[in-house]
Amino acid sequence: MNTTWEDFYAIHPPPQDFDQSEKLLKAFVQRQLKKNNMVVLITSGGTTIPLEHNTVRFVDNFSAGTRGSVSAEYFLENGYCVIFVYRANSLEPFSRHFKGQKILDMIEINKQNEKCIVTVLPQYTENLVKIFHKYKETLNQDKLLQITFTTLSEYLWLLRSACQALAPLKNKAILYLAAAVSDFYIPSNELAVHKIPSTGPPTISLQLVPKILAPLVSLWVPEAFVVSFKLETEDNLLISKARDALNKYKHNL
Repeated sequence: MNTTWEDFYAIHPPPQDFDQSEKLLKAFVQRQLKKNNMVVLITSGGTTIPLEHNTVRFVDNFSAGTRGSVSAEYFLENGYCVIFVYRANSLEPFSRHFKGQKILDMIEINKQNEKCIVTVLPQYTENLVKIFHKYKETLNQDKLLQITFTTLSEYLWLLRSACQALAPLKNKAILYLAAAVSDFYIPSNELAVHKIPSTGPPTISLQLVPKILAPLVSLWVPEAFVVSFKLETEDNLLISKARDALNKYKHNL
């Protein structure tokens, strides 16, 4: 039996820090509303599906968060404010430029008057200063809010909360849903409490994740511009499935 989106929220409790995240979302949107700013919600990175309540094992939807983090910078450059809801430890705007580089190899320490001065090596200075200025300008102008998730349940709770916060912006809100969201999950009330014993191969029954795009477009943010993404490993399915989604959910792109 497939779960409805209402049942999903009834079964799965909100994240532990949900109240704080909800306050941050509402306050950020209200500040932008007063300034008449456009706001884009960008979701980024993949969701995990725990196999136990005290999670040792999980099923993961892999995504490094490249598209989301790059897109966030483009939106900021074009005057938008950004709510960046991303998988913990996936790529983030600005800091993504240094992924794979060893930060400690970029700095040196010199002594001046018995004080240690930390400086950036000359070959890295120009690029780091340029990115640092953009990052600081974004923060000083109150244009970026970042909130993390790990599990599917955390993601869906944050997504609904962000939509509810954005609703007053009407057509000044954009949703750019670039996260890799799992299609399958195990309901919270069916999870093993502790680590599944390794005494034999387990049988795991997965259910379909309810299609959250339906209430999002029709109920939560009906006046927002909504962009979704479609991933297929089989090329000839991609366009038809994308068109089917647009026809079914009536979103914009």
